[in-house]
Amino acid sequence: MIAAPPSAGRVPGVRDAAARDGERGSGTVLVLALVAAVLVVAAATGLLLGAQRAHERAQGAADLAALAGAAELRASDGALGPACAIARRSAAANRASVSGCLPGPGGSLRVRAVVHAVAGDATAEARAGPRAASGG
Repeated sequence: MIAAPPSAGRVPGVRDAAARDGERGSGTVLVLALVAAVLVVAAATGLLLGAQRAHERAQGAADLAALAGAAELRASDGALGPACAIARRSAAANRASVSGCLPGPGGSLRVRAVVHAVAGDATAEARAGPRAASGG
C-alpha cells in the first residue's frame, strides 16, 4: 500500500491543534503589554501637565506678590520688611511661598515664588515697580 504524504488531508493555511496550543495566550500577553505602555504614557503625561500647571501657579503667585510688595514698598518709603511681608502674604493666598524678596533699582521689588507639586518644585520670578525702574 502507498502511504499518503504527511500533508494529505490538511487544508492549506490552517495549522493543526498541536501547533495552535503552543501559542495559546499570546494574544493576552500582547494586550497586557499594550495596556502597560498606554498606562506609562498616561502617567508621564499627567506628571508633565502637573508640572506645567505648577509653573503657571508659581508665575501667577510671583507676579501678584511682586505687585503687592512693590505697592507696599512705595507706600512705606522704601521699607523692605513690610513690602516682603505683604509679598509673602500674597503668595500664600495663591498657595505658594516666597523664597526670595529683594529690592531692585528705582524702587522696584524682585520676588521669587515656589509652588510644591508631585513632579517637584516649580519656581518663578517677577519684578514690579515704577516704570522708570524697568528701563523703558
